[in-house]
Amino acid sequence: MPSVFTRIIDGELPGTFVWRDDVCVAFMSINPTRAGHCLVVPRAEVDQWTDLDPAIRAHCFEIAGLIAEACRTAFGTERVGLVIAGFEVPHTHLHVIPADAMADLDFARAASSVDPDEVGSHAEAIRSALRARGHDTEVG
Repeated sequence: MPSVFTRIIDGELPGTFVWRDDVCVAFMSINPTRAGHCLVVPRAEVDQWTDLDPAIRAHCFEIAGLIAEACRTAFGTERVGLVIAGFEVPHTHLHVIPADAMADLDFARAASSVDPDEVGSHAEAIRSALRARGHDTEVG
């Protein structure tokens, strides 16, 4: 059975995307710890990030870096955290989280629900910052 992330990637479940290419996608978290929290997910359904093909892993980290730069611009944070936990969904995903303090990376503080309009606004801010840096958010 496909993971929930594969179902989002395939359009079976809704997702608010900020990046798509042939190797990975990035979409907004439905349980953010902070405004702008998004997930970079390889299209390949691999449970643990350490098991990813090295080229796919490198590409996901590259895209996470681009999105982190966009988040820092869009949300004016001092830093952008990167967390790979892998317990929630058995499909590799990198949490990219705008942060001013360690508490912003605390999953115990994650929202239980989100306003779709607010998430859409956050996604557009990230896409806009990516485009301003010359990146096409729909690659491939």
